[in-house]
Amino acid sequence: MAKKVYKEQMSPAKKKSLMKRSIPIYIMALPGLIYLFINNYMPMPGIVLAFKNYKAKDGIYGSAWAGFKNFKYLFSTQDAFVITRNTICYNLVFIVVNLIFAVGVAIILSELTSKAKKLYQSVILLPYLLSAVIVSYLVFAFLSPENGFVNNTILRGRDPISWYQEKKYWPFILVFVNLWKGIGYNCIIYLSTIIGFDRGLYEAAAIDGATKWQQITKITLPLLRPTVIMLTLMAVGRIFYSDFGLFYQVPQNSGALLSVTNTIDTYVYRGLLELGDITMSAAAGVYQSLVGFVLVLAANLAVKKIDPESALF
Repeated sequence: MAKKVYKEQMSPAKKKSLMKRSIPIYIMALPGLIYLFINNYMPMPGIVLAFKNYKAKDGIYGSAWAGFKNFKYLFSTQDAFVITRNTICYNLVFIVVNLIFAVGVAIILSELTSKAKKLYQSVILLPYLLSAVIVSYLVFAFLSPENGFVNNTILRGRDPISWYQEKKYWPFILVFVNLWKGIGYNCIIYLSTIIGFDRGLYEAAAIDGATKWQQITKITLPLLRPTVIMLTLMAVGRIFYSDFGLFYQVPQNSGALLSVTNTIDTYVYRGLLELGDITMSAAAGVYQSLVGFVLVLAANLAVKKIDPESALF
């Protein structure tokens, strides 16, 4: 209310001056807005494909309507259960594991000296900057059945393991690779939040005889809660999305591993480019988006009831 009254009382000259000062900010945001429009909004008319019996000669809008037949076919196959189970279960594990390790590493980095902190920040952030293709080759260098580091060094003298044929190992491999690649980015966000905390709180706690562990549990973690909730809500919103490179490139698209590596994103890709089933891919994409949207609303509603100040909206 106060902001509204303040804006109404501003003179035209002040408003014009404020707009001029804001122009550099708008220019900086422009590339991101353009990318968002091209990548997220321009493809939206293609959603209609999920409800069409698509024929290339008739085009998207000229093809006959199929109603919900594409969705019915999708859910009548075993694929729908497998890709949904894999996508949700992996993302749930990723959220919990990445949260625990990212917060832990951020707290450790916050206790280091400035020079050491910058070095470790750079080293731990490096995997996040690597492309999925490079990561897949690094993993292959470790897990190659013939020349891999694991078989030739760690398991030397034992029967070599065909890592790309044995699906029982891959849930652990994928969780580890995801943690290794993403922990740098996540911990930097938490670290930047911790650095902004009032150091006087820690000094007062130390004077009162509080140990480092007590300072972490009684000061750092409670103050970090809003950031944790916000990032967790954002992760929940993308729980029906998966890292395509992680689930497609890292397992080398091995057919023997599909039951544990196939997610909604890789299913859409295979259906679109390998099988040529455009309508089925569109139906899976719409299913993915709708459920993700509902999960965001549900998670935010739950947080709003428990702690209204921590909710996103």
